[in-house]
Amino acid sequence: MNLVEAKAQFIQTWGSLGAQWGINRTMAQIHALLLVMPDPLSADDIMEELNISRGNTNMNVRELINWGLVERILIPGERKEFFVAEKDIWKVATYIARERKKRELDPIMKVLLQLQQAEGDPKDKEMKAFKDSIANITKFAQQTDRTIGAFIKSEESWFYSSLLKLIK
Repeated sequence: MNLVEAKAQFIQTWGSLGAQWGINRTMAQIHALLLVMPDPLSADDIMEELNISRGNTNMNVRELINWGLVERILIPGERKEFFVAEKDIWKVATYIARERKKRELDPIMKVLLQLQQAEGDPKDKEMKAFKDSIANITKFAQQTDRTIGAFIKSEESWFYSSLLKLIK
């Protein structure tokens, strides 16, 4: 497989993984392209490379910037904006974890806390089943929240040494 084929396969695969992070395929493909490129790319470069529209490019680049995965840079003498991806995969993983926590876990935690306040006869079988289920889900969500929080704040060396301890 030559470089062009390998790059295309990586971009397609990373794009498919994007759905697992909660982002669209095109956004992940733009991220993949910027990850493997040695130099910053303009919106025109991205459009040409991925064969996508200007609007699609601009919308997805803006969202990648919001996630902290891509940075807008200016090149002296150039009128265009250029974009570069964070290349440190550890930082990429923590940025994705942070954003997913903010977009997915934090809202459900808020709802779970409200649901714990449901009123009813504590002797009622359905009420007890509901309260028990919400309590168990809340406990799991809180532990997940703490784990993700520790991951986001951690350093790469701490993570790998902790992982090795768990494996042993």
